[in-house]
Amino acid sequence: MSARSAAGFDRRTFMRYTSALGVATAITASLSACGGPGSTNDESGGSGSGAGTDTIEAGLSYPLSTGFDPMITSGATPFAANMHIFEGLVDLDPATLVARPTLATEMPKKINATTYRATLREGATFHDGSAVTADDVVFSFERVLDPKNASLMAQFVPFIDQVKAVDGSTVEFKLKHPFALFPSRISVVRIVPKKIAGADAKAFDAKPVGSGPYRFVSAVREDKIVMEAYDKYNGPHPAKAKKMVWRLMSDPSARVSALKSGRVQAIEDVPYIDVKGFTGKDKVESVQSFGLLFLMFNCADKRFEDKRVRQALHYALDTEKIISTALLGNAEAATGYVQATHPDYRKASTVYAHDPAKAKKLLADAGAGKLSFTLLVTDTGWVKDIAPLIKESWAAVGIDAKLDIAQSPAQYAKVDKGDFEVLAAPGDPSVFGNDADLLLRWFYYGFWPENRYGWKGSAAYKKTRSLLDEAAREADAEKRKQLWGEVTDLVADEAALYPVLHRKLPTAWRDGTLTGFRPLPTTGLSFVDVGRA
Repeated sequence: MSARSAAGFDRRTFMRYTSALGVATAITASLSACGGPGSTNDESGGSGSGAGTDTIEAGLSYPLSTGFDPMITSGATPFAANMHIFEGLVDLDPATLVARPTLATEMPKKINATTYRATLREGATFHDGSAVTADDVVFSFERVLDPKNASLMAQFVPFIDQVKAVDGSTVEFKLKHPFALFPSRISVVRIVPKKIAGADAKAFDAKPVGSGPYRFVSAVREDKIVMEAYDKYNGPHPAKAKKMVWRLMSDPSARVSALKSGRVQAIEDVPYIDVKGFTGKDKVESVQSFGLLFLMFNCADKRFEDKRVRQALHYALDTEKIISTALLGNAEAATGYVQATHPDYRKASTVYAHDPAKAKKLLADAGAGKLSFTLLVTDTGWVKDIAPLIKESWAAVGIDAKLDIAQSPAQYAKVDKGDFEVLAAPGDPSVFGNDADLLLRWFYYGFWPENRYGWKGSAAYKKTRSLLDEAAREADAEKRKQLWGEVTDLVADEAALYPVLHRKLPTAWRDGTLTGFRPLPTTGLSFVDVGRA
């Protein structure tokens, strides 16, 4: 979505949040430090094995770089915590990413093409004991849609025209135009208590109050988050442990050691080099994700105006070598925009297999001559490991690429000034939703093509927008999927921004200590419906 037309806020306020995300995606890249809640009290109930079998302890990769307000949080760790603290009318199953009713008694009912209604679960309460009402739902959506709040979620629900309370437990949504994916898309908006969030937004950001199975207790920026079971929760996913302590461990070796010593029961983001080292009770599983490494070209740069040059740089990559060497096999080469396991997958009409001869011919046909440029690379560990192999692949076809590796905010500052040539970075908007419309619009509609890679004036971009808008209004699922397939073919052929690979996410846990635990296809850990064994 564009920063103004879709989300309703301007470029400056949009950048205030997206640049802090690392750009991959708002949530999966290295995050810059900003304010976060803190506590000096150890309310964990102990640590490691001493905490007892009523406490889940886990090792998370990222420190607290933002607060917890679900309208604006841009941090991987608070976003994961919010899955336990807050509910939406509809939420996504953390492991399958399939939408399911949570605060609503069932999926929103379609009244007509532009009207839906949802009924709240009877007896639902927030963590302060107050009832969840239709007014709280209206407030939660209106604060997201208010341009002054610069909510990251606004770009995902621009089709909502009005939200009103029909009665104390029924909410009606009026849409600007038909949008077939409405029932699942509203999962991006978490319901918050109007009297608390509306009274002091900063205090609420530091100490969140939701209606989920766990209530917030405390948080220390680079130490831990503590949550405990909410005993008045009456929803479909009650807490199965009395307490959770999330240890914030940015050092990967510290996370691995914490699991192997039994201090924690699960860790995310296992280093690829350590995956094969888990034996016995320590289990590890790499889950295929949408999470991608992409190449993005500055199409305003004359060297990259011709799509043949962009295509050549993709054909030159020895992606299988990159995957086997840098990622130790924990990825799949991109054969379409989404990963092959995605329900909306379509193999693109252009697939970039390693073909140095074709790369050379495309460069010659485009009159590129001896191509030389700087490749910006974000400093995420696995991306840094890949960078030298990209350079090596390009050198084999006569391309001279200088590597510039730095933190994501610094690299995107250059991008947003137009001061870049090519960027290699990670991305994963699937944390917000898994439908093809959302995933395609993130990179190909509005802000990114118009402000980051200079695609705005092209006929291909205009066609992409038109196809996505047509698909959004299409009621027939198969026709909708066909339109998304056309977009996939178009963006693959253009290669202005396109994935190189979709990586697997390794998660490890101690067998026999948790019940119902499932690794996720996104950053973070979930203990919804998980207990201690």
